[in-house]
Amino acid sequence: MEQFTGQSILNFIKELPDDDACKAYLAKIKWQDGFTCMKCGHTKGCEKSGYKYQCYGCQHVESSTANTLFHKVKFGLQKAFCVVFEMSTSSKSVSSIQMGKRFDIRQGTAWYFMQKVRNAMKSSQNYPLSELIHVDEFTVGGKEQGKQGRSYDSKKKKAVIAVELSKKQQVKRVYVRSIDDYSAKSLTPIFEEHISTTAQIVTDKWRGYEPLKKRYNIEQKFSDNGKNFKELHIIIMQLKSWLRAIPTHVTKWHIQAYFDEFCFRINRSQFKQSIFHKTIERMVIAKPIYHKDIKQTLSV
Repeated sequence: MEQFTGQSILNFIKELPDDDACKAYLAKIKWQDGFTCMKCGHTKGCEKSGYKYQCYGCQHVESSTANTLFHKVKFGLQKAFCVVFEMSTSSKSVSSIQMGKRFDIRQGTAWYFMQKVRNAMKSSQNYPLSELIHVDEFTVGGKEQGKQGRSYDSKKKKAVIAVELSKKQQVKRVYVRSIDDYSAKSLTPIFEEHISTTAQIVTDKWRGYEPLKKRYNIEQKFSDNGKNFKELHIIIMQLKSWLRAIPTHVTKWHIQAYFDEFCFRINRSQFKQSIFHKTIERMVIAKPIYHKDIKQTLSV
């Protein structure tokens, strides 16, 4: 089976029409470099019907979904693929309520599986931003009376964003991280995880960035109501609009997962033809996630 490319739902259904086709797709990705038994590590085995492998060492029979994020999907593998297709190729945010109705899945089940997909969309942190980087903080949530600027007691969710720009001031890549406050300690992780020490970094005049100058090349300038960070603020507005499309409250426990999903899609906006396949690859490589691993409080 060839790698699926494109964003056409008709072509998607044509190439992956049922659960067996989806199992075959997973099997090709999972064992493309050869078989290794998940139980004993033996590398010799034989293919079995139903897209499974049997180990010659311990006789364990392994399915194409085993030890992946598709492990124990009970609502059908084709439906699971459809959810991944929607999340990876759509430019709009789709809530678990909408997803459940669209594919005849319980809302809670849809939300739980969507969290698995978002887990696969997390950055590998292997490719730090290295050119011109604009960094700023922002909040997510409705307006609060009497809360302005960097209010530490605000109930709104706080975040910091890093945007890499080309020489033509075009957005190349984006990373967003949830933070508890605006201190240097809270701002440091996005630098350590996503920004090269050789990058040219521009921030506003907030004092929280001062300690980071010891390690990073940071220039601080006045924001001028966002005029000096135009591209960055456009991305922030896009992110907020994207989150507003979700009709239910997103808790602080899961806001980072939504940030990861947004960044994954925007960072691959030039590679929409292959984004579905890339997401499936990541879900095959990732380890299974169970209910106990995900807090399920007031989420979508």
